[in-house]
Amino acid sequence: VQLQASGGGSVQAGGSLKLSCAFSGRTFSSYAMGWFRRAPGKERDFVATISGGGTSCLADSVKGRFTISRDNIKNTVYLQMNSLNPEDTAIYYCAAERRPSYSSSYSVDPATFGYWGQGTQVTVSS
Repeated sequence: VQLQASGGGSVQAGGSLKLSCAFSGRTFSSYAMGWFRRAPGKERDFVATISGGGTSCLADSVKGRFTISRDNIKNTVYLQMNSLNPEDTAIYYCAAERRPSYSSSYSVDPATFGYWGQGTQVTVSS
């Protein structure tokens, strides 16, 4: 499995960004996809996850502002980030976890994700 994240950048508080993660190498629908982030000096945190069947979960800190979605034809997972604030500044990583095809199940534990992208930097200025 190969994951290629893109879409990061620098925005002002209140702005929006949309991250994309292109998946290749296996059957996309057989993987739950997650987004995690690591802020400077902090641990890696869960942000959002979506199952192969489209069931999703968001961290409390981003609910109402971020949306995760996937396109099982384009083999891509997206993270739409609105109302960004400086606390969202981090390197964002996409990850993939093997699950039954089109499963509704997912995990929020990064230890269960076996494949990781290279990360994309998001910087939010006040």
